[in-house]
Amino acid sequence: MSLFKIKTDKRIVLLWRIFIGLILTTVFFFILLSFGLLGFMPTFEELENPKNNLATEIISSDLKVLGTFYEENRSFVDYNQLSPHIINALVSTEDERFYDHSGIDARGLGRVLLRTVILQDKGSGGGSTITQQLAKLLFHEQASNIFERSIQKFKEWIIALKLEKSYTKEEILTMYLNKAPFIYDAYGIKSAAKTFFNKTPDSLKIEEAAMIIGMLKNPALFNPVRRSELTQERRNVVLGQMFKSNHITNTELDSLRALSLGLDFRRMDHIKGPAPYFREHIRLTLGAKKPLRENYPSYLKQKFFEDSVEWENNPAYGWINKNLKSDGTKYDMYRDGLKIHTTIDSRLQAYAEKAVADHLGKELQVAFYRDKKGSSRAPFTSNITNDQYKSIINHAMRNSDRYRLLKKIGASADSIQKAFKTKTEMTVFSWHGDIDTIMSPLDSILYYKFFLRASLMSIDPISGHVKAYVGGPNYKHFKYDMATMGKRQVGSTIKPFVYSLAMQEGHTPCDLVPNIPQTFTLVTGDTWTPKNSSSNRDGEMVSLKWGLANSNNNITAWVMKQYNPEAVSNMIHNLGVKSTMDPVYSLCLGTADFSLFEMTAAYCTFANKGVYTDPMLITRIVDKFGNVVADFQPRKREAISETTAYLMLDLLQGVINYGTGMRLRGSKYELRGQIGGKTGTTQNHSDGWFLGVTPNLVTGVWVGGEDRDIHFDQLSLGQGANMALPIWALYMKEVYKNPELHISLDDTFEKPVNFNIDINCSDIKSTKHSEDTLEDVPIADEEPDFF
Repeated sequence: MSLFKIKTDKRIVLLWRIFIGLILTTVFFFILLSFGLLGFMPTFEELENPKNNLATEIISSDLKVLGTFYEENRSFVDYNQLSPHIINALVSTEDERFYDHSGIDARGLGRVLLRTVILQDKGSGGGSTITQQLAKLLFHEQASNIFERSIQKFKEWIIALKLEKSYTKEEILTMYLNKAPFIYDAYGIKSAAKTFFNKTPDSLKIEEAAMIIGMLKNPALFNPVRRSELTQERRNVVLGQMFKSNHITNTELDSLRALSLGLDFRRMDHIKGPAPYFREHIRLTLGAKKPLRENYPSYLKQKFFEDSVEWENNPAYGWINKNLKSDGTKYDMYRDGLKIHTTIDSRLQAYAEKAVADHLGKELQVAFYRDKKGSSRAPFTSNITNDQYKSIINHAMRNSDRYRLLKKIGASADSIQKAFKTKTEMTVFSWHGDIDTIMSPLDSILYYKFFLRASLMSIDPISGHVKAYVGGPNYKHFKYDMATMGKRQVGSTIKPFVYSLAMQEGHTPCDLVPNIPQTFTLVTGDTWTPKNSSSNRDGEMVSLKWGLANSNNNITAWVMKQYNPEAVSNMIHNLGVKSTMDPVYSLCLGTADFSLFEMTAAYCTFANKGVYTDPMLITRIVDKFGNVVADFQPRKREAISETTAYLMLDLLQGVINYGTGMRLRGSKYELRGQIGGKTGTTQNHSDGWFLGVTPNLVTGVWVGGEDRDIHFDQLSLGQGANMALPIWALYMKEVYKNPELHISLDDTFEKPVNFNIDINCSDIKSTKHSEDTLEDVPIADEEPDFF
């Protein structure tokens, strides 16, 4: 054997050894990767149940998503909820042989090796399949260096093969689209479709689907809001790929390429969207912790009591902290993908928000600016002293986020004062849209004080379901919730509670009583005599119905005098008001502070045959697997008799037909049908109220300033009939227009069986009316002179 042949044989053997060694090393390498010996590798259970941060959805009773709570704004959709255009665009662009491989595309890898690695053609495309991309999204964080990313790539091959064994092609596509990140807090196809086109994934058009899929290559670069032309070019590339895959024709390709992006951009966050005050109330309610006395300062003693009662009696209050998942861990409102089904009707909510905005922004605020023009203390009453004025502004400054931040970083008092007096760029609220301006934080405090606030609560009296919830004029700028958190003097809206005691004790609406001042002897020995704002029918015998219709203080005081403050207080509590109140004689005129929430719920008792139902906001909670994990039922109890409730409905209808609520029947609103209600105006007309009762919907409205010293100087403008009643009217007019809601002007209050009490009072139809029934004064369209 020649020396050359021997050397050749040795080289061949060496090459074979190297080749086999490389194979064995590669196999050993992948074995180590597969068993997780070179870093994390998901187990079978983790592959079957990959972790995802899913947004919790707040869903209306008519199945509209009102908003979400999230760490990542992601909601899952099923494959059958995806437009076929999305699937076609994705596969055509990202993985044209998706249905032919088992997780790894050999041809794609060969192309990458030849064109990208050897020929350095960076535009030749990547070799990762959709399954590999899913593996990366599910189990890999951002790599810190190229070596770590290389290891990840090999792991993704293994994970992709395992995913292909565990899931169908349709499931892999669905998982990928649900997991894919976009921009503007949109995660997953559902959020992306909502954010950029305000649509659901199943309703996306071809060009819309192509744009969204095109963004996946680099969402920040292909940003349709900031780089529309570049994004349109990328969309057209996707359309071209769809043409190559025979999903669209050449004619369709040409016509679709010529279209603009057609965005309907709506960035989703916790501030924007329908029912923001309601959504925040839901978040606080479900996430509430068990009340501990040491966590409540002395001035919140009553709040501690109310929260403690809620914790014990309301299953929804603190639900997150009262219940555990099947694996024994706590629910996470921001990651667990819960579906919170609520009582809110999205249509009624839209009507309510519009009614508040229309009356406040277009009429009442304009009148307020005009009323305060030239006043040195504006927007406050001119009766306050300079020290009181400074105290209010200083208190507002100390309650601001800016002040708390400056205190936290150790700023001195002088530095804080200087910061608040230094002009800076800011965006402020106006009824015509946000305004970019320059003003000092101190000036901005006064600027915001000028805006009147309002809240609205609408409840189905039979079920107790809250159907509309407005806590203020604009959640972004006015976050304090005046529907549930704020409590104000209720004025004359308390009078029906006083009359309820009389009806329960055997009086009837037509009972005649003297319209004369009533004097009370106080425990101090002093006397107190309530006054009327009108002298109408002074000294005459008048019916109780006339007394309530005209909000006459003499008659309400007469009823109080027949009983006692404790009896009235007990009746108010029995009707559903939970706030504390001093059992004093002045209680009958509404000096106590209650929330709109509890006032509206209490009025529901009249329309529900005397049965009080705790208002419901949540009906059930469903987990991400579709299991109902919480089901809430109404809590009911009898508060007054059915007969008493019906008599009160008659008295409340008298207010609308003959008294302070008559403008609902006038030419401006022309509301017919059976409607009961009560206006309310507090001391110095600081607060305007209206509670309206119909057979199937009870709605309360409050309007006032941020502080009690912010109010109209004229009673005709500051009364409840002018501030609050119009919002109720605007809201109900829209409600009555929608036949799908099944709330009609033809609805009637059901009379009790064997009811035989005469309620046709002879003195009620021919009387003059109080100042509350003044005709509406036209308000000019004036602008505030701030800028």
